[in-house]
Amino acid sequence: MSGHSKWHSIKHKKASVDAKRGKLFTRLIKEISVAARLGGGDVEANPRLRGAVQTAKGSNMPQGNIKRAIMKGTGELPGQSYESVSYEGFGPGGAAVLVEVLTDNRNRTVAELRNIFAKQGGNLGETGSVQWMFERKGYIAINRKRVSEDQLLEVALEAGAEDLTTEGDIFAIYTSIENFEDVKQALQAAGFLIESSELTMLSQNDVHLANKPAEQMLRLMDALEDLEDVGNVYANFDIDEAEMESLTADN
Repeated sequence: MSGHSKWHSIKHKKASVDAKRGKLFTRLIKEISVAARLGGGDVEANPRLRGAVQTAKGSNMPQGNIKRAIMKGTGELPGQSYESVSYEGFGPGGAAVLVEVLTDNRNRTVAELRNIFAKQGGNLGETGSVQWMFERKGYIAINRKRVSEDQLLEVALEAGAEDLTTEGDIFAIYTSIENFEDVKQALQAAGFLIESSELTMLSQNDVHLANKPAEQMLRLMDALEDLEDVGNVYANFDIDEAEMESLTADN
């Protein structure tokens, strides 16, 4: 999971920048609305909505914004109707890329994605071309400076976590979808401060990239992340740590 892990670490650092730009709130509002439309407005009975609301609260979104987003999703308030769609493609060096979007206009979104891929030496693929290379897992991030790794590992594994890795300045805990909420609750009950958590996609096998393909791949990921309709981007690339640090030094 090295490519995924390194990119997760970069995304973690970018979160505050995205928040300042206002992009984070826009994406969270879309996700809350879609989750409410698909599974209903009851936070406790709708896992996707519960996760979106928790993320929004963790990003200091006002409760009023959250409530309005839910009501738009359930139809209690008028608003744009978004749909959740996944697109698949290939980046430089043949790396697989999976893009999850929330859009009110598929034609616009596809055109924008195709343009971004083409600019960075990649291309959109057919449905099913890369999704099989990924598996959905739970992801929980905890600041390394604030905890004991042994204590964290003990609590996490006892609650059902599958793995714990070091990713930059955080400990990353991975779980099955089924155990995600149980692990989160166990960590919180033990006093651990969760910095972020989400259901994510882990690659099964990574493609090693270096030099120009590595640089193009990071530019592709950045461009996709910056597209307003995009919610999440996953890829199976791996770049050596030293080169990754060099390429992302200015970000």
